[in-house]
Amino acid sequence: MSEYVVLINEEEQYSIWRADRQLPDGWTYADFTGSRQECLDHVDRVWSDMRPRSIRETAE
Repeated sequence: MSEYVVLINEEEQYSIWRADRQLPDGWTYADFTGSRQECLDHVDRVWSDMRPRSIRETAE
């Protein structure tokens, strides 16, 4: 079973990534590791507004 990590970018968008792979440019760890499904569930819990940060800030 592969282990995954949750990633976040500068726009506060989330993704999951295989833990054994190098992080893609522009992404950092979001302090969560687990199975693919656990990571997807975590993203569902924490990413309630899918608009990029720059759009949210402009709208406010």
